Amino acid sequence: MVAAASVVVAVGTATGMVSALDDGHGSNEARPEVTESPTLDIRPPAPSPSLSPSVTTRPASPSAAPKKQASPTPTKTEKKQPPVHTAARLYRHPDSQVLDWLRANAGDPRHDVIASRIADQPAAVWFAAYAPDTITAQVRAVTTAAAAQDRVPVVVAYTIPDRDCGGASQGGAPDLDAYDAWIDRFAAGLGSDEVVVILEPDSIAQSECLSGGGRADRFASLARAGRVIKAANPRARVYYDAGHSGWHPAAKQADLLRQAGAGSAASSDGIFSNVSNFHRTADEIAYDRRVLTALGGPADLGAVIDTSRNGNGAPADGEWCDPDGRKLGRTPTLNTGEARIDGYLWVKLPGESDGCKGAPGTFTPSYAYDLASP
Repeated sequence: MVAAASVVVAVGTATGMVSALDDGHGSNEARPEVTESPTLDIRPPAPSPSLSPSVTTRPASPSAAPKKQASPTPTKTEKKQPPVHTAARLYRHPDSQVLDWLRANAGDPRHDVIASRIADQPAAVWFAAYAPDTITAQVRAVTTAAAAQDRVPVVVAYTIPDRDCGGASQGGAPDLDAYDAWIDRFAAGLGSDEVVVILEPDSIAQSECLSGGGRADRFASLARAGRVIKAANPRARVYYDAGHSGWHPAAKQADLLRQAGAGSAASSDGIFSNVSNFHRTADEIAYDRRVLTALGGPADLGAVIDTSRNGNGAPADGEWCDPDGRKLGRTPTLNTGEARIDGYLWVKLPGESDGCKGAPGTFTPSYAYDLASP
């Protein structure tokens, strides 16, 4: 299957720049073990394969993942790269694995490149651990901090039951009733300022592993989730899972999205694509517009695209696990200048491994440096 977004590691505290709240998940690959950490837990998933939907290419466990050579360590005399300017309005969470690494490795020759080109960029905060007693406070901590800076946070809800179809990023709430209650508490922390919500990566594009009844029940919960979030905070912008341009045909994906409430203004502001994947921005723009046209609904429904690692596009061989030769994509922004494209976001934090160049969901400096180098 062409599925899942990425690998997430549950960290009881904010430890990923792109995931301030917990486990990194993603595509169908070996998922990291959930560990506890002092604050939130967040980490994005691994990329979905870009082959045909019927092909499964991810390893079932970290040990099955192909081994890659570590990139060479640069010399101290290497020319320092110019910084990439941070988007004006998006929020950068102050706790992340990359920042932890930078603080502990000030003398590393890769430090300045990683700091300026990755750590300085705003990225999503993942809420992937099923922790109903603390989720409201965890979300509120992010949205309150962002509001104090007059910036817009990007938060990822990633706790749907049967997550990743039992693959590398399996987990989530025990059942849909528990999920509905978790969403209520998640929404209660969103505050009243603008916030972008990435609702459940892979939950729609990867839903064919469910029975017909199970899929209908999931889609009903997703539609409800959007309504609950927008009722709790009318300024919240909720985006639904559209997979990516290498997965389902646009008409098929639009039909699935419609069943999940993504075409209703009461629950949706549009769709997201390419989470933790590598497809080129131009391909995603064209695909997302086709999906939106087929979806119907309000004319102002838009799309956001994960551009964190798509600078060189997807590998020709379909490799999804920390593939060589990838580069950072477009800088995160809510001003794309493209019709119906609401934002370019870094949903997956560059440098957090899919499980081949490092442990799944953990920051791997050699991989980060490869992505950030010109």
